[in-house]
Amino acid sequence: MDKPLVLQGRNITSADIECVRRLIEDNPSLSRWRLSIELCRRWNWTDAKGRLKDMASRTLLLKLEQKGLLVLPPRRKDPRPAALRPHVPHSKDTIDSGLQSLRPVEIVLVEPASPHWNLFACLLNEYHYLGYKTSIGESVKYLVLDRRGRTLACVLFGSAAWKTAPRDLFIGWSLQARQRNVNLITNNTRFLILPWVKVPHLASHVLSLVSKRIMGDWIQKYNHPVWALETFVDSSRFKGTCYKAANWIYLGKTKGRTRSDRFHNIQVPIKDIYLYPLARNFRQTLAADS
Repeated sequence: MDKPLVLQGRNITSADIECVRRLIEDNPSLSRWRLSIELCRRWNWTDAKGRLKDMASRTLLLKLEQKGLLVLPPRRKDPRPAALRPHVPHSKDTIDSGLQSLRPVEIVLVEPASPHWNLFACLLNEYHYLGYKTSIGESVKYLVLDRRGRTLACVLFGSAAWKTAPRDLFIGWSLQARQRNVNLITNNTRFLILPWVKVPHLASHVLSLVSKRIMGDWIQKYNHPVWALETFVDSSRFKGTCYKAANWIYLGKTKGRTRSDRFHNIQVPIKDIYLYPLARNFRQTLAADS
């Protein structure tokens, strides 16, 4: 390998790849998940709170295998409780009223120990067209409840896109700044208003409430802020009306390719790109090279 690869925000050298190969060869009984944990320990790969970045490590291992640089052990059924998605009984009674009758709307942070954890996963699995899988990297999850405690919506924020031309042009950051600071943006990867909830203006109201608290939640969970929110709206399905109403900025469209499309022949739906700054000086902060 002539020059380092940049994967998951890390410069990966030939020596790093050889280290991973030896780790696999010396530990043939380890699962992919255990390998990712061990790699984090050897590289001291942690987040701002000192927690192992095992999901980022797992993704890096998969990318190295996709590039033909190593061979991972066969997949195993993931035994971790987070991989289980049980059905959780829930009401489907129609909620058809004005927004005012539901207020104050409550935004509830969903954590693994929370009683809402399985319900959140169940609702996304059953009612969001993309379903739900365990989030990779940093993420926050919210359930949205009305004044009577009835569930209205689910909102998930996860890792920002590694690169997308309209957003990167809008921010004006260099390649180095993007590599360093892309974790200071978060992507609204799932937004579900439950199908039996028919409340005008609810979606934009939820986005507004979330935007007011997400930086504090992110700092509390990961010990660093996020300075902007982004999302990708499948324009063949949705018009992005709620994002426009909540003052998100339309930046342009994706090119209809995935991040793993090395040969430019994987076609996916073209999506509209929206961004919501959380501070006036977000550009200066994100574009800083040091």
